[in-house]
Amino acid sequence: MVRMVPDRTGRFPERPHYRPEELDEECEQIITQFLRDLHTKADFPVTTDDLTKLIERDAEDLDLYADLSDLGPDVEGVTEFRPGRRPRVRISGRLSNDPHRENRLRTTLTHEYGHVHFHAYLWEMGSGSPNLLGSGVAATPSRCKRETMLDAPDADWMEWQAGYVCGALLMPRSSLARIVGAYQERHGIFGSVSTAGARGRALIEKVTEAFQVSTDAARVRLAKLGHLGIERGPSLFRGP
Repeated sequence: MVRMVPDRTGRFPERPHYRPEELDEECEQIITQFLRDLHTKADFPVTTDDLTKLIERDAEDLDLYADLSDLGPDVEGVTEFRPGRRPRVRISGRLSNDPHRENRLRTTLTHEYGHVHFHAYLWEMGSGSPNLLGSGVAATPSRCKRETMLDAPDADWMEWQAGYVCGALLMPRSSLARIVGAYQERHGIFGSVSTAGARGRALIEKVTEAFQVSTDAARVRLAKLGHLGIERGPSLFRGP
């Protein structure tokens, strides 16, 4: 049972507090079971088509070619919450129509799924409250901007949680740990490595290729799990 704490943003009287390991565990269960149901096995990288199917399973509607320009040039995804109905998800057509932005599309899809799975129920809990975002039971959109898609500040708990879910679905902790462990063993590395060093950059590239994500997504995920940062522990070789 998730722990509820006071919501200091004023959206709700209370909001869910998830420890990172709780999000990791639930996200890994979600994506691996979904892939097994589809393909009898869970292989990574998960395809973009499968990510859309995951949202379509749990949302009322998914629009991959939405015009979100009226919401601002940096809004790439919107999830609309409506009491009594499943959420609607809209993705900017700028992403879906551009093959060069597929990694960003994948990030946006998983971020929006974080809202669908982890936050939609709050509108049911608070649907009778006149203080719900100041709008009663009206449809309420969560507008997700490019700069906070992966790593929103802690104070914005909804965006932070959705950003963490994004990485946890695309790069499940146990699968990522196997890749990091193999890389560390091959190069005689113990502990975390520096983001700015050659070993850190090589590890980011390894994860980027293994999970079909952007270098930014790989870097943020590795840092959150403690694989990147200030270098700790000895290495069997010297290097930057």
